[in-house]
Amino acid sequence: MIFEGRGFQLSILTTPLKILTRKRIKRIALGLIIAVMIWCVIVALSIWRYGSHDDALKSDCIIVLGAAVEGENPSPVFAERIRHGIHLYDSGYASKLIFTGGCGEGHKYSESGVGSIIATQREVSANDIYIEEKSRTTQQNIAEAAALMKVHNLKSAIIVSDPLHMKRAMMMADDLGIEAVSSPTPTTRYRSLRTKLGFLLRELYFVHHYVLTGN
Repeated sequence: MIFEGRGFQLSILTTPLKILTRKRIKRIALGLIIAVMIWCVIVALSIWRYGSHDDALKSDCIIVLGAAVEGENPSPVFAERIRHGIHLYDSGYASKLIFTGGCGEGHKYSESGVGSIIATQREVSANDIYIEEKSRTTQQNIAEAAALMKVHNLKSAIIVSDPLHMKRAMMMADDLGIEAVSSPTPTTRYRSLRTKLGFLLRELYFVHHYVLTGN
């Protein structure tokens, strides 16, 4: 009877403790969720703001990051990057153009090859164009461009891509030791709020993925 009495008293004491513990866990979980949401908003705003500034200045080369091609034609996204890269070249910001991007599965032409063809059609000297046809990802784009810079003794670069892609690209360039500035395309396929938010959420994920994994 004494044991049962103590057990009864213990159950009376532990019940409120369980309730308090559950409430505390819920408060902690809610706090963590709010903290993560705030952090994501801060990073998303930094991505958005970074892509709104053009920091182009006189450099040794212009690196145009690859994007999809459709046969011999660049996708709308890649077309804007190519156009902007050529504009910077024509404006005298750099004397060399580096197009990046390999050949996707089932494709005949590489991304960099398509960029080079368009540039020569727009009267860019073939001697001023370098291409790499190995890369498949943004990180590989920049790594292969860095290798070309080393071979041709190019010390500084302007990196061209879509506005919301610029922050991650520049993080990678910095990690690879490239002396670079960013020049986002002034126009982009992602014009509606819906498409911009979709791209922003994608970049939010990939920025964190890169920071955590290095890829």
